[in-house]
Parts: sequence; C-alpha cells; structure tokens
Amino acid sequence: MLLQALLLFLAMNLSSSYDIAFNYSSFHGANMSLNGVSEITGSGVLQLTNNSQPLIGHAFYSNLLQFKNSSNGSAFSFSTAFVFAITVPLVFPGSGLAFVISPTTHFEEADSAQYLGLFGLTGNGDPQNQVFAVEFDTLRNIDVGDIDSNHVGIDLNSVRSNVSAHAAYYLTENNKTTIHNLSLTSEDPIQVWIEYDGTEKLLNVTLSPIGIAGRTGQPLISYGVDLSPTLQEFMYVGFSASTGIVASYHSILEWSFAINGRARDLDTSKLPWYPRSKSSSKGLSMVSMIGISLSSIIVAIAAISVILFIVRRGTYEEIVEDWELEYGPHRFSYKEISMATNGFRDEELIGFGGFGKVYKGVMPDSGLQVAVKQVAQESEHRVREFLAEVSSIGKLRHRNLVPLLGWCKQRADLIIVYEYMPHGSLDKYLFNDDKPPLGWKQRHKILKGVASALLYLHEQWEQVVIHRDVKAGNVLLDAEMNARLGDFGLARLYEHGSDSQTTRVVGTFGYLAPEMSRTGKATTESDVFSYGAVLLEVACGRRPIDGQRPPEEIILVDWVWECIKGGKLLDVVDPRLEGCFDIGEITMVLRLGLWCSHPVPTLRPSMKQVYQYLDGDVPFPEISVTKMVVQEKKNDQYSFLETSYRHDPSSSSSADTAILLSGGR
Repeated sequence: MLLQALLLFLAMNLSSSYDIAFNYSSFHGANMSLNGVSEITGSGVLQLTNNSQPLIGHAFYSNLLQFKNSSNGSAFSFSTAFVFAITVPLVFPGSGLAFVISPTTHFEEADSAQYLGLFGLTGNGDPQNQVFAVEFDTLRNIDVGDIDSNHVGIDLNSVRSNVSAHAAYYLTENNKTTIHNLSLTSEDPIQVWIEYDGTEKLLNVTLSPIGIAGRTGQPLISYGVDLSPTLQEFMYVGFSASTGIVASYHSILEWSFAINGRARDLDTSKLPWYPRSKSSSKGLSMVSMIGISLSSIIVAIAAISVILFIVRRGTYEEIVEDWELEYGPHRFSYKEISMATNGFRDEELIGFGGFGKVYKGVMPDSGLQVAVKQVAQESEHRVREFLAEVSSIGKLRHRNLVPLLGWCKQRADLIIVYEYMPHGSLDKYLFNDDKPPLGWKQRHKILKGVASALLYLHEQWEQVVIHRDVKAGNVLLDAEMNARLGDFGLARLYEHGSDSQTTRVVGTFGYLAPEMSRTGKATTESDVFSYGAVLLEVACGRRPIDGQRPPEEIILVDWVWECIKGGKLLDVVDPRLEGCFDIGEITMVLRLGLWCSHPVPTLRPSMKQVYQYLDGDVPFPEISVTKMVVQEKKNDQYSFLETSYRHDPSSSSSADTAILLSGGR
C-alpha cells in the first residue's frame, strides 16, 4: 500500500510539472511525421501541399505529448509560434491550413477543400473527434459558416469555427492602437502566436507581418474556453492543409512549441526559400556571378524574341480596358487558354448553342481540367452577359454551383473558364437513351442540390442573385454526380431589400414564368417557377413542353394537374424508374412542382421553404387531392387564398378547379 501511494504521489507531481519544448528554424532532420503530400523541401521548408488539386497534407511532431494533468484532467497551458506562407499560383486559393492538436496523425475519413484535411461531411462536428485547431482559411464556404475568404477561426471538433475573425493585426504607436488588415494569400510570410492559459482558460491568437513585434500586441482573437473536454491526455501537435478545385502551396517556414512554458521567439531575419508565384529579383544575381561575357547570346536571343513577338502579336496581343481592372486578378492569358484547348480544336468541343462554344481543356501549368466557354460573337448582348457571368458567379462559393476559375478577353474573344464537370448536364440523363437512367435517390439528391444553390443565390449571399435560366440543361453533374448549377450569362444581381430592375424577357421556353411576358421583370419568384419545371421534369422524365405527345400531355404542368385531379398522379412518373422510388417522396416532389409553378408569383414557396421540404426538415403541408388545399399556420390562424391554378396564355382568370394556397412567404 505504501509503495502504491508513493507511485501515485510521484505520478501526480510528475504530471503537474510536465513541460516540453522544441524549436525548428529549419525542418531538415526535424522529428516530424509526414503523410499525404507534405514534404520537407531542399531549403528546409515544411511544405504541406503543392500546386496540385485536390490534395491533403499533414505534418505532426512524431512523439505523443501530454496535454492534460492525469490527476485532475485539466488541460495544460501551451504556447506555439510559427511562420507560414500561402502561395496562390492560380486565380483562386485552394482552401487553407490549420494548426492542429489531434489524437491521431491519420485522418482516413478526411476530405480536402473546406474540411482542411481534418474531417469529412459526416464526421465534421462529432464530439468524439477530440480535435483542436486554429484555421487560416482562404476560401469562404457557406456550408461551414465561414465569415469570409480571409479569416482565422478557432475549431473544436469541427471546421465550423466557434469564433472567427477577419485576418488582421494590431499595431500600437504613440499610445494609439490601430488594426490593419492582413492578406493570408499575399504570399508574404506571416507570424502567428497561439497561447493557451490552462489556469485562466483563455486562448489568444495573434498575427503580424514579418518584422513587427505582434506577440506583445493585442491578440486578434481572445477566446475564453476550457480545452479540457476537447483534449485527450496524450495527443499529437502539428499542421494540416488542403486544396480544392484549385491549388495553393502551404508552407511552414519556422516553428516553436512549448507545454507549460513560452514558445521560443523565432528569428525571422533568415527565412528559408519557399515557392512564390510573384516575380523575384533574386535569380538575377546568378547571372552576375557568371565570369564570362554573354552579350552576343543576349543580343541573339533579343533579336529572335523581337521577331517572334511581331509574328505572334496578332494572336496573343491583349489590351486591358478600364472595365477590366475590377476583375484583373482573375484573368488568364489568351496563350494559356489556347494551349489548354489545343488551339480550340474541334476535337475538344463539348457543347455549343446560342451562347457560343464550350471546349474541354487542361491548364498547362497545373494540369487542372477545365471547361472553356467562348462567348458567341454574334450575341447582341455578349459583353453585358460576359460581364454578368464574371461579376456574379466569379465571386460565388457554394458546393452546388459550378466554380468559375477565371476569364480572358483578347480582342473580340470573350472567354470564361470553369471547372470541368465530367458527367455533363442533367438533361442528357433524363432524355437521352444512350445515358444510363438515374435512380430516384440520385434524382432526389440532385433536386435538393439545385434547391440549395438557389437558396444561397436568393437569400444567403451578400446580394440577391437571380439566375434567370434555371433548367435541366444548366444543371451539371460533377465526378460524384452532385448537382452544380451553372451558366450565369443571364444572371442579375441586386441588393437585399430592393427590387430587380430587369425588363428584358430572357430564358428558355417552357421554364419562363407567366408574369415575365407581361412585365419582363425577373424575380426570385420567377426562378422558383423555373425550378418547379425542373422538379416536374426530373420526376416525369420529360421536358416541360413536348409537341410529340398527345394534346392533353403536351404541356407537362397541365398534364400533372389533370392526373392529380383524377387520382392518377403516379401515371406521370418516369417509366425508366421502373417503380423503384419512394412513393411519398415522389408525390411530394410532384405537388411541390405544381406549387412552384403557381401562376401568381407571390403564392409560390420561397427557395428556403422548398429546400426544407426536400430535406425533410419541415413536413410538406397537407394537400387535398380534390381541392389542392395548402395550409400554413400564421399567428395561430390558418389563412387561405383562393386562386386559379391553371393558366391559359389568353386569359389570366380561366380555371377548372381552384387551388387554395396560403401566401408563399
């Protein structure tokens, strides 16, 4: 008994006085465990990811460290300082990096992009993860609640940050403290200090550029939190980073760490070399060290260059106009695009129409597969539509939107570059016999994805975005058959709380809301109408208007309406489903499609309601088959508004049977 008590006493005292510290000014010979694509470069930099996509890189100190007092389970204090740099060789950065304390160095279920290589869609937020991270995120993802595309966040078991702040640093001069924005993708080195006080239960995160003593200044984030429930007794410490549809170099240049002590200050005067996309003058010094004259060679090269420039100027000359300056950072050169598409060869053509031609391409530097849209020169409104597409989708970030990677203007050529969608458009799978039929689960997932994208456009982005051409042909399918809404050439933006000012009727016949022919005014309600047509065609496997069908079936919405009145709703279901579907779900989708197609715009549901119904968060309102009564409880009372459902183009008041609908808002 005496021996056991002595051992317990020693263990308690050892654990309470536990401390460890290490410092790496170069990672050559460092005690690090690397996995994914992380590596130690020749200059001694810990490079987590490289210029490829999508990738994950992890790098952890190889030994397990004790982070909690074994006697009382409270988390120890710890401190770390490191310098990182993010290099963005393409137009958009590929997610970000994170400082991590984790029970493991392997993340088998992890995804790249917004999950930073730490979690996946199903595991994100699970309290059993027991992962603490500080993220430095360079891409705003609405799915995980990111505040912007340049922020720092504190993450506990999830990349949905508990607290976050726009990247910045505080500077105190003459007794006055000012805050200065800091770009995580500037490619310049950034110093970070992360310090947790286990007694005060306080976590401080401080950033600053190199050469500024930010550690002693005001922290960017000061967060009161007890890490004891999150941390295990023994854990690993290190870094994680990921890329998404585009890539970034994530480099750690120096690192120090300490438990129950202060991490050593870093010497930033001699940082190692790391990849940069910006031009550097350092390479010029190499020429000056060569002891032979190169004048004749230089003259010859110069002469050849002038000749080549004159010959090729007509092909690659690019004139920057005033309106382009706003979008300059996202511009590709015409030469890059031409090389990617093999000179716009017909063999690379994957689509064409009134909008122009679309080519498949591979970017020469990154190997990224892209879809290159060459806007038709015959289009009357081509410049306006080009600008609309660049200025709208170019700033949007959502898992169900086709990512716009960049653009190019060369003389009369207007070009937009997207991420390539390997499975093409949804309409090919619905209406072409040479494509395998989609199962109901796939169709339901696609419908929910498009609804999520429209909800983001209408309500969740900083402005209201009206797509104006929602249809199955503009729903593209990625490698995992996820829906991606694309083609924003007709899109219009306006501020929340104001009205759309569009007056030109645009869109596709069969998807146009009836009020468009009277007012020409596109609204979120007109997008909902178009989406209603998509709901019906996905469930029925046919286009909204089909002149080859019997007269009573030519207009899809009318046919569905007649079948629901006659109690034969399932007669309209796509026969290629072969009866393999959830009757409740497909019935709800058909009735929701009718509701979205209501001739009165204000009586259509919002995209938020639509998404909630498809997601199952909110039960679909009870509907009488004979009266199509939709009830919505407001202020403990049910409100009803009687209106015609069917709409005859020659009359706005014709009706066979009334729909009783509450206000769709």
